Amino acid sequence: MKFHNKLQLVSLAALSAVNVDAFSVHQMNSRRRVRPSSTTFGVFIISPAKSAITLQASVESETKGFIATELRGQAMKLHTRAQAPKEGQASDKPREPYIPTHADYLHFLVDNQHVYQALEDVVNDHEELAIFRNNGMERVAPLETDIEFMTSEYKLERPQVGKPGLDYAQEIRRMGKEGLIPEFMCHYYNHVFAHTAGGRMIGKQMGALLLDKKTLEFYKWEGDLNQIKDKVKGDIEDTVAQWSREEKDECVNATAAAFMNGGNLNSYFSGAQSPH
Repeated sequence: MKFHNKLQLVSLAALSAVNVDAFSVHQMNSRRRVRPSSTTFGVFIISPAKSAITLQASVESETKGFIATELRGQAMKLHTRAQAPKEGQASDKPREPYIPTHADYLHFLVDNQHVYQALEDVVNDHEELAIFRNNGMERVAPLETDIEFMTSEYKLERPQVGKPGLDYAQEIRRMGKEGLIPEFMCHYYNHVFAHTAGGRMIGKQMGALLLDKKTLEFYKWEGDLNQIKDKVKGDIEDTVAQWSREEKDECVNATAAAFMNGGNLNSYFSGAQSPH
């Protein structure tokens, strides 16, 4: 299979890890919205370094919002300079290009559906998360449509959920079972917003490469997506406002794990070789 241009080759090579700047899209607090920052597209390299929550961060979070300051600040530590030229801090690691197949893409969709089912089940099981039910971010049903399309159109058997999806869903359900709501919210936010940002770029690249430019239902939302995202972010800010400083720290410190699990799911684009 030939690539149409060098940009496509570079972009697809970057799919071996998480390809989303989920924390720099539409910064806001619970009361007012601020101008969104730019998104990036590249490879996340997970750094083992942990962030320390400073007094300045606490003050800024009160004025700008938890998402725009603390979560985004931690996320920037996991970005490379190529992804975020002004704020990226992680070292970059060159990767060999890999041309994904229809089977790779199908497995990616199946695993993501399994993870989304876990996310949605936890939300439905906890009354304190009721505000996140039926908020337009649900992806299980659209993914089922796409999985059925892929199996039918390309004569593929539906694969079993792979280890990346099984492991991540298990972790999400563990958080729900143990009542680790702040930790869960970090994963919820990172995962669902990842697919509204860089995830859509992945969908466009895969559509051009494998699906004759078809856009899957996974990358479509009912209504105005920006309005949906703003509403959900506002609900997150309202939820965080009820937390203690310790709970906020638990949420922020889960960022690296959220990115690592997202990167493992995207490993299907690199021949099922995890970048972590």
